[in-house]
Amino acid sequence: MARPAKKRHIEAVPDCVQFGPRSDRSKSERIILSVDEYEAIRLIDHEGLNQAEAAKHMEVSRTTVQSIYGSARKKLARSLVEGLELCIDGGACYICT
Repeated sequence: MARPAKKRHIEAVPDCVQFGPRSDRSKSERIILSVDEYEAIRLIDHEGLNQAEAAKHMEVSRTTVQSIYGSARKKLARSLVEGLELCIDGGACYICT
């Protein structure tokens, strides 16, 4: 039996949770980016933190952040390259102010 996922700390739910191409050529398939994947991208790419610092913010191990970040980057790349809608939703996390 798999170990339950530890909830990740996030600072806030993003204001904009849906992104997509403007053309009608987009496919009906959507990519779902979890809120914790969004938080990893925000901390590492937007805030400029390294993975260890991001792990402290999210209250998980560095290897967990590395895994979350890798998954998020693959989803972002697929959305951009294939012209698929990207939605931010779900994930094992809690908001801490």
